[in-house]
Amino acid sequence: MRAIIAEDELVARQCISTMAKAYGIEVLAECKNGEEALLSLEKYQADLLLLDVQMPGIDGFEVLRGMRPEAMPAVIFTTAYDQYAVRAFDHNAVDYLLKPFDEERFRKAVDRAQLQMGTSHHGHLIRHLISELSKARQVRTGPQRLVLRSRGQVTFLRVDEIDWIEASHNHLKIHIGRDVHLLRQTIAEVEARLLPDRFLRIHRSMIVNVDRIRGLEACGYGEYLVVLHNGKKLSLSRGYRDRLDRFIDGLLASGEPPVLSPAAILRPPEKL
Repeated sequence: MRAIIAEDELVARQCISTMAKAYGIEVLAECKNGEEALLSLEKYQADLLLLDVQMPGIDGFEVLRGMRPEAMPAVIFTTAYDQYAVRAFDHNAVDYLLKPFDEERFRKAVDRAQLQMGTSHHGHLIRHLISELSKARQVRTGPQRLVLRSRGQVTFLRVDEIDWIEASHNHLKIHIGRDVHLLRQTIAEVEARLLPDRFLRIHRSMIVNVDRIRGLEACGYGEYLVVLHNGKKLSLSRGYRDRLDRFIDGLLASGEPPVLSPAAILRPPEKL
């Protein structure tokens, strides 16, 4: 077996590597974060991925989402989640290692991973585990980065740097300053992953970073444009106007300094 280890803690990473080599596994790469894991997965053809769930930047969930399904190796999660949170996955071929674990538990996990390699259920089990473990998180922090894959290259974009996102044909355009990056996902998929108090859907084909909004500008017939700090003007669809109104009302009622200054918010008379 050929394996990649992704673990941000040095001692844990060394421990897993030692156990793997003692079991006859060839360790292709030892990665300290999600970025290194994705690059190694692109570079090597691994049979097994020993993946920490919680890592800074790109976590274990984002690593798997950034991979091509056809290139997905068998995955063993290493996690600090309590036994109850992961007990539901005991019947799945994709296994987990609850920290701290010993050599016997490690060997059991590897044996289970070997059994499921090459089965038609592998991809389904991976997706199911990602979904259910994501639900087990007590606090949703949202992704810190987006992973872009193009022509053998992997690019990492910080989410807080995004100005706005635009759907175009079969891909998305991610606007960051003067740069535009392409992402092959649907706008609904990206919207579901972004924090709703940081990113707002203003059109069926557009999402905007609320920190980049300067205000609204009336353009006649009850229509409005969302004006960004860089001067860019985006159409506000009537179908999404209620979302913006609720967002503004939430800011004004929160008692916290609003992202949008009330003086910059223009509303039609019936909303005042």
